[in-house]
Amino acid sequence: MTGVFQSTVSDVTLEGNNEVALEERHEIPTASEVEDAKCECCGMCEECSQEYIGRVRDMFSGNMICGLCAEAVHVEMEKNGGKREKALEEHMSDCVKFNWLGRLYPALYRAEDVKEILKKTLRCRAMSTTSKDSKDI
Repeated sequence: MTGVFQSTVSDVTLEGNNEVALEERHEIPTASEVEDAKCECCGMCEECSQEYIGRVRDMFSGNMICGLCAEAVHVEMEKNGGKREKALEEHMSDCVKFNWLGRLYPALYRAEDVKEILKKTLRCRAMSTTSKDSKDI
């Protein structure tokens, strides 16, 4: 059974032999350059380079935000017209609320959500009632 296994060469190895690829390739940070960074929204820890942490902090007003929370902030930005500061503030507020109430008391967290839905429904009904009253006049 000797000689059954064949040696393979990946595309990455072939690219590594190309001089142009060597010049354009970014160096991967060593283990000492990577540190644990904790998301200031959800509390999740990620291994990140100092350069990446700096870029994230620049983008999010000095806050370290994980990729998942960054995506949530971008979605929130689309909702509020592209205002990053407001979107970040809204998302961080939601995360604090969830971490404070949702994880410890999930039933209370759901009850709080139902309360918010009812408030929105009542506001919408009040607005539609006032608009009907103004049309009748």
